[in-house]
Amino acid sequence: MKHNREFEIAWQGLKPGPHTYVYDIDDRFMKEREAVGDITNWKARVSLIFDKHENFFMLHFDIDGKVTVPCDRCGDIFELRLWDEFDLIIKLAGGDDEDIPEEEDDIAFIPRSETVLDISGWIYEFLMLSVPLQHIHPDNPDGSSGCNEEALDLLDSLRDKSEPAANPMWKGLDAFKEEDKNGE
Repeated sequence: MKHNREFEIAWQGLKPGPHTYVYDIDDRFMKEREAVGDITNWKARVSLIFDKHENFFMLHFDIDGKVTVPCDRCGDIFELRLWDEFDLIIKLAGGDDEDIPEEEDDIAFIPRSETVLDISGWIYEFLMLSVPLQHIHPDNPDGSSGCNEEALDLLDSLRDKSEPAANPMWKGLDAFKEEDKNGE
């Protein structure tokens, strides 16, 4: 991974209070961090509000953009919209690396001796977290599925239409269903 100053914040020279940074992310950024998989054509904008306090920093990441992914249902490629927000607190600790506590979920620690904060790792992590696990075409404006109709028809024809065999273990429960319907 190459060293990139674009994602470094020299926090010691900043005045207390909020500071805004905007980063445009593309495939180059993701490939440098060895992002692999079916996700391509990264076009994301990460807005960062860096709020400096005396002993800690509050970071708010706002992600907006799109990526190209294959549909999990029909297999066709489509653009998936990204949008998410993440908050992170960075606390200043000790003077050297030995006094640094372990990171927690939303809290990171850096030594006071650090003068620059590299946020590229968090940007990468938050971008990956903003991609939904399920990639399915959004519905059309008329409410119909946006998936490839031919693929959906093929899947439907391959589906087993027969009723599943009744499990004898649940046989006695049908009597309770009938009683409930009759209001007893």
